[in-house]
Amino acid sequence: MHDLVFRNALLLDGTGAPGELGDLAVRDGRIAEIGRVEAAGRQEVDASGLALMPGIIDGHTHYDAQLTWDPFADPSPQLGVTTAVIGNCGFTIAPCRPADRELTMRNLTQVEGMSLEALQAGIRWDFESIPQYMDMLEASRPGLNIAAFAGHSAIRTYVMGEDSHRRAATDDEIARMAALVREAMAHGAVGFASSTNEPHNGWGGIPMPSRLADQREMLALTRAMGESGRGLFMLTKGSTMPIGQLEEIAAESGRPVLIAALFHNDADPQRVFGELDAMAAARGRGHQLVPQVSACPLTMDFTLRSAYVFESIPAWKAAIGAPLEVLRPLYASAAFREAVKRDLANQQGRGLFNGDWSLMQVSAVADPANAALEGRSVQALAEAAGQHPLDWMLDFALGENLATEFIGQLRNTDPGAVGRLVADPATHVALSDAGAHLTFLCDAAFGLHTLGYWARDQRALSLPAAVHKLTGHPAALFGIADRGLLRAGLAADLLLFDPATVGRGRNQRLHDLPAGASRLRGEGQGVRGVWVNGRQVADGNGLLPEAPRAGQLLRAFHA
Repeated sequence: MHDLVFRNALLLDGTGAPGELGDLAVRDGRIAEIGRVEAAGRQEVDASGLALMPGIIDGHTHYDAQLTWDPFADPSPQLGVTTAVIGNCGFTIAPCRPADRELTMRNLTQVEGMSLEALQAGIRWDFESIPQYMDMLEASRPGLNIAAFAGHSAIRTYVMGEDSHRRAATDDEIARMAALVREAMAHGAVGFASSTNEPHNGWGGIPMPSRLADQREMLALTRAMGESGRGLFMLTKGSTMPIGQLEEIAAESGRPVLIAALFHNDADPQRVFGELDAMAAARGRGHQLVPQVSACPLTMDFTLRSAYVFESIPAWKAAIGAPLEVLRPLYASAAFREAVKRDLANQQGRGLFNGDWSLMQVSAVADPANAALEGRSVQALAEAAGQHPLDWMLDFALGENLATEFIGQLRNTDPGAVGRLVADPATHVALSDAGAHLTFLCDAAFGLHTLGYWARDQRALSLPAAVHKLTGHPAALFGIADRGLLRAGLAADLLLFDPATVGRGRNQRLHDLPAGASRLRGEGQGVRGVWVNGRQVADGNGLLPEAPRAGQLLRAFHA
């Protein structure tokens, strides 16, 4: 007898092949039979009218800190995610000396939009090294499967201390960093992650440590990773970093390079497609450059107390991490305003915010007397007042003690262009950023959005192709041997959903982080059940009240 049998489901196997009606049986956490299952199950699920697919593999998350207090990485499992890859961009919390913990948390507060109070109250520091951190995760038994990158900024801080933010590394320091990368790979890291992205600043506006690394350092550390014969280099690329530099890394390391974050930008609409073409040319020369794209529009909720959306503007550096008593006179300053306007004009669409004020809206006002302004664009409101949009926004926010909530649509606002990115066979669909920017966004339901909006509604790709993008493709990319497909003998990571209603729902603001800090939390639609290693963790109502910790720390990856 099987533990679990699904009957009459549309089986979407993760390869991109057309779905077939049939049964699927699970025994001892693994798929036992597919097709016509004669034997009974201790539990049977009538899946008539529903689709069954492998669980979603989310390749770009930042749950490194959250997992120390929340083994389920909420809300990902209830949104169909059964495997999460952490450590992206190199923003990890290991290795970390006790003396560097406060700096590490403050940097995460800035670069990943996390609450400092939540991090201080929530992180369980039962580790110092990367192997100790991984052992801790494994011992705590997560609620979903986890694969972990070794993080460049953490490694650089561990070796160089405060100088990691200030200068290039010496030969000796590079050798010590390379040894830590080798140690991480030997203990089961999925690869090595870094960032050269300009908005990636730490506490007080200082660049995150990896942004100070030169090509000599990058080559040494990626070669150290490649010595294992497996793994991949993940990089969030700055706007000026040439593709040729990444091709050199792929050639020298012998490993794939996963490149984030490729969004479509209306201010420079052909740039992303030019980068795709350059990566395709590199692959034609035998060097695996893999573009990582998002299925969702990049939108952020924020207040001007912490305006991450503007932090790529050079003149905004004076505001990064500043207290209210500094921000008020700064925002009122004519010199500050003129410098920001000048930088916006000179960025030519390269920054996170491209200067299109029509895509910036008042989301929620602090003074009920201003309620009629909610939902209106900053540009329209500024035009009505006869002001530049930046001046109107700063004046209005100052009048509400900088408590006004704005929402900015920053990238991926053209459905036709984004559909091309999502459907391109070479792209890795990810960039949920789940676990980070919690006060600004929550795209953890990116997989459900791909199945519903892009496959069903827009028909940018077929439903089987969408499933492949979320399962079989990332499993092959990350070297996850026993997941991502519906095959007898593989782990029973499964998502049961209604193809007619699947999609992402609204985000809701909760105050349930450690220390009562707030976050945006995404909801899903059309999910009927999620199983991790054969055990159900979620149903149509969300995470089960007594959900089992059924996940594993993944340490074995194929080449």
